[in-house]
Formats: sequence, structure tokens, C-alpha cells
Amino acid sequence: FHAAVNQLRPEPPLLLAVAVQTFGDPARAGAATVDQLNRILDTAMDETDSARIVRMGTASIYPDRLSVLREPSWRVVHQGRDGGPVRRHLGGLMHLCLDSYHSGRWDETAQLADEGLQLCEESGYSFFAWYFLYNKAIVAASRGDTDTAQTLTDRMADWATPRGVRSALDYARHVQAVASISDGDFESAYRHASAVSPPGRLAPYTPHALWLIFDLVESAIRSNHRVEAVDHVRALREAHVEEFSPRLALLLGGCAALACEEDDVALRLFDKALSAPGVDRWPFDRARVQLARGERLRRARETMAARNSLVSALQVFEQLGARAWAQRATKELRAAGWNVPRSDDQQKQELTPQEREIAQLAASGLTNKQIAEQLFISHRTVGAHLYQVYPKLGISSRAALRDALTALEASGFDG
Repeated sequence: FHAAVNQLRPEPPLLLAVAVQTFGDPARAGAATVDQLNRILDTAMDETDSARIVRMGTASIYPDRLSVLREPSWRVVHQGRDGGPVRRHLGGLMHLCLDSYHSGRWDETAQLADEGLQLCEESGYSFFAWYFLYNKAIVAASRGDTDTAQTLTDRMADWATPRGVRSALDYARHVQAVASISDGDFESAYRHASAVSPPGRLAPYTPHALWLIFDLVESAIRSNHRVEAVDHVRALREAHVEEFSPRLALLLGGCAALACEEDDVALRLFDKALSAPGVDRWPFDRARVQLARGERLRRARETMAARNSLVSALQVFEQLGARAWAQRATKELRAAGWNVPRSDDQQKQELTPQEREIAQLAASGLTNKQIAEQLFISHRTVGAHLYQVYPKLGISSRAALRDALTALEASGFDG
């Protein structure tokens, strides 16, 4: 590939040359390449070529610049819905899914992923289905719906393994690592994260290794692999990943603090990472670092400071529906001597009539498509409602719907 690109005369187009680095091997792209990308993105709002917008998005994935392209990407999607090129439509959906996940718009991620899967099925672009399965799976894993996450990653692996599509397998391992952490199984999480790139090394041409840095270090620390965690922090610093992406700078700061044995130094690292400009753009990542900070403060008996950090993290986790992380934050708060009021009943009261109807039909065994046909709505709408229903009922899988609804009725809440 590099030999072919080097044959282009007089030189490769700048966007291609940048994408080769930021998407192909971002751990070695360097700050200069990111500066070039930023200059390209300065023209994004005025760009009318849908192919170029999608290529800008591809170059922006790992430097975490997709938010710059939200409006242009939506234009590409709207063009696709109006009959425009399917390939560009899919590209716009892919990039909006990823940006929505990182920015905390998880319901939007699930809805757009459903649209992408349907488009892949109808258009014949079946290769890209794994990408949308990943987006659905990472939301499910982050929300604690580990059964759904496992089902989706199994589909990804079953398709990718015989075809040798390593990138799809790396994405699947990312989901499995997050799902394992959600379940509190840090040894499994460490194994999945290490399979993408071993601790202490950022494997070449393995871009997704950058998205597992916090998962790897946290799971290493919590599964008695401290030496490996320290080695990985060293490798991240040597690669200067903080210069590549402000989100990675946040996560690197959290990783370094987790791997540090001195409480005072670790807390300074946490504070520096969390006080950087713009970290609110990544609510789940920020809340995970806040949770780790709160846990460290609680163990250092700094209970008031721990409470503030843990409450901030808990609020974000509850807003996102990240139930497993919310439970961890709640447990830490109680260990620090703070009472956390239960919000289960309040959440149950928020079930709307349509959500209740969809939940009852799903509990009876109907598929999303069958429910959609019965209610004269799209199956994507059904899926979106179910994603709202699960956290309100305090469940993480479709199989638990019947019991949850029965309990809801017995408690006297009519929704």
C-alpha cells in the first residue's frame, strides 16, 4: 500500500497522506500530522463533495475530531436518505455513530446503527455491517447489557474470523473488554484488551489499540498486573498520544494516575487530566476517570473530596444509563459513609404508555420487526424505545423484561 501511494505524482493528495497516518497507524502519526488534519478540517463546513467529507471523517476517527464534521456528516446522511450514493450514506452514518457514542448521545448511536444495518442489508454493502454491530454492541456493553453485547460480538467474530478482517476482531475485543469491566471481571477485560495490543507496546497498524488504553490499564491494575500497567503507561508517553488527541490526553492522565503508587502524585495526575479544557466533550470517559479518582480518594480517607468526584461521576453514569458504573460509584459513596437515595421508583414512573406497550410486546416474545408491524412504526423506533426502557426498569437484557414488568405492576406504578 505504501509503495503504491509513493508512486503518486507529483505527490499524494494531502488528505490521503494524512489519513494514511491518522487511520493506518495513528500511534506513530505525530503532532505535525494532526496539525495538517486540523487545517483540512478548517474547510469542512464549506465542503460540498460527499466523498471528501467521508474521507475527512476517516482521517478524523482516531484523532477524535469527528465532532467537527457532525453537520457535514448529517448533510451526507440526508443526501443518502434522499437517494444519494449509498456508500457515502454509510460513511456518514459510521462517523456519526462514533461521534455520538463518545459525546454521550447513546440513543442516537443505536438508532443510526440500526439504519446502517438495514442499509447494508438492502444495498448489498454487507461488508460494513460489522461496523454498525460494533456501535450497537459498545453502547450495550457500556450500559451493562452484556448479553446483547456478547451476542453482537459473536456475530462480528463469526463473520470476520474466516475472512481475516482483523480490524473487526479488534473492535469486537474492545466491546468484550468494556463488557467484562461492566461485569467486574477485570481478568477477562485485561485478556481482551491485551489481545488487541500487548501491554507495554502499541502494535503497528493497530489503530484501535488507542481506544483500549484505559480499559487495559484499569483492568491490569485490578487483576494484579501492575508491572504491565506501568509498562503500558510508559509506552503511551513515549508515543506522545496526548499530542494526538485531547480525549487520549484525558485517558492517559487517568492511566498514569491508576498506575502510580503514591497517592499524592496520583491525585495530581487525576486533577491535571480532569481540568484540561474541553474534557466535558467525552462524558463517559471523563466520568470513568472521575470514578477512579473518587475510588483513590476514598481509599486515602479523603471522604469529602471523594464524595464530590463520585457524585459527579454517578450523575453522568445515570444520565447515560451506564448502570454497572453507576453501581460502582454508589458502592464507593456508601463505603465513604454517604447515603445514596435509590431512584428506582422514580425511573419506573417515567415509563411512557408507548414504552410500556413496546416492552410488553417484546416481553411476549415478538421481535422488533414484528412489534413495528403491529404498531405501524419503524423497527428502529422500537429499538430506540427499548434502549430507553431497559435503564428505567433497571434491567440489562430483553430476557428480563417480563419479570421487570410484573414487578412494576405489583408495585402500583402505571407508567
